Amino acid sequence: MANKELHIVSTGTQSINTFVSIISEIHPFATAIHLREKQMSARDLYQTINQLIQRSVPLNKIVINDRIDVATIAEVGGVQLAYHSLSVGDVKRAFPKLRIGKSVHSIEEAVEAELQGADYVIYGHIYPTSSKKGVIAKGVDSVEELKKQLSIPLIVIGGIKPSHIPELIDRGVDGVAVLSGVLLAQTPIEAVKEYSKMLSKEMIT
Repeated sequence: MANKELHIVSTGTQSINTFVSIISEIHPFATAIHLREKQMSARDLYQTINQLIQRSVPLNKIVINDRIDVATIAEVGGVQLAYHSLSVGDVKRAFPKLRIGKSVHSIEEAVEAELQGADYVIYGHIYPTSSKKGVIAKGVDSVEELKKQLSIPLIVIGGIKPSHIPELIDRGVDGVAVLSGVLLAQTPIEAVKEYSKMLSKEMIT
């Protein structure tokens, strides 16, 4: 069984100093660190990447949301594309070595992303979450249906707690993505260890 992935996604609500400080402590337990800061300029993103590197965060773990230019120039691990981003196919043709994730909200979007060359998809939101008030959660049954249609890794996001991980893995997910569950936790290092432990526990059983 392949290793299950743990993606940590920035909340967009913390100061960069706080974010960098937390990530410098928790990155050994994460597969990927997503910089999803829509309000930040390319220069600010680049400077943040440099701060992370200075704190010994591996470059290949860093993923930039949407900004292909920054991801390419900084030579980070990959880019995460959203519905408003350039298409996966166009980015893959121009930057064939760049690892590309695509955020999707339906089976159709996920299948299309794979056809265009996405390396993985992030699907959600799975459980109710305060960041998506008024939007109905996709639910765990949709995860199982989606997994049947994909051959690339399926990462799920949205209101995921460590206790949810067994039922998600039962439905075939390849990993989870977490924002506030780790970054806004009272003790982020303990929170990330709990997620990591649950993912590893499922590996053993």
